[in-house]
Amino acid sequence: MIRNVYIYCEGQTEEAFVNEILAPYLRQLKIYAWPIIAATKRSSRKKYRGGIMRYDRIRHELRMLCKGHKNELVTTMIDYYGLPKDAPGLDKSTGNTQQAIIEVEDAIGGDINEPNLLPYLQRHEFEALLFTDPHAFGIITDDSIALERIAQVRKEFATPEDINNSFETAPSKRITQIIPTYKKIIDGIAVAEMVGIDAMIHECPHFSSWISRIRASFEEEKN
Repeated sequence: MIRNVYIYCEGQTEEAFVNEILAPYLRQLKIYAWPIIAATKRSSRKKYRGGIMRYDRIRHELRMLCKGHKNELVTTMIDYYGLPKDAPGLDKSTGNTQQAIIEVEDAIGGDINEPNLLPYLQRHEFEALLFTDPHAFGIITDDSIALERIAQVRKEFATPEDINNSFETAPSKRITQIIPTYKKIIDGIAVAEMVGIDAMIHECPHFSSWISRIRASFEEEKN
């Protein structure tokens, strides 16, 4: 297997995260990561990218990616929070999101049924990773009260990934409530760089498992 991994991303924030944070980390392991942004709709003249409204679009594009790169790894970076309601497994998943995500990932893998696919859902969304280190938000604000409030949110949960996923309390909503000037791509990636991927791996178990499975896919190649 060629040591490439194609990461099907929900939008530009995830694309930037792959390019700026994840790809340099994997490159040290001689694994080369390439983000592919979801195409929300197509016309004869234009392809629109970012955001996922229907599961059939996910299925179609992932199958095309897997078949087009059958000797390489294809994975995903999609928010569980915004997953289309018709995604397989959602109607049968448990109330515990930690277990539900694994069930839905398995259901998507079974539905698409391509051997080089590794489904991954971000619990609950990208911004949860940023809560790994509340001090890192100091790169985008010098408001000490705001930083204290970010730190307080983190203290309320066992891991950053546990920060919950309602419309009002999703990680990104919490950030914008505290730091109204927050911009997902520019500020989110700046904070992520300050946090560092090693800290995210240490503090975020589902994210860590994904990275481990990517690495393991290429380690199996050697055996």
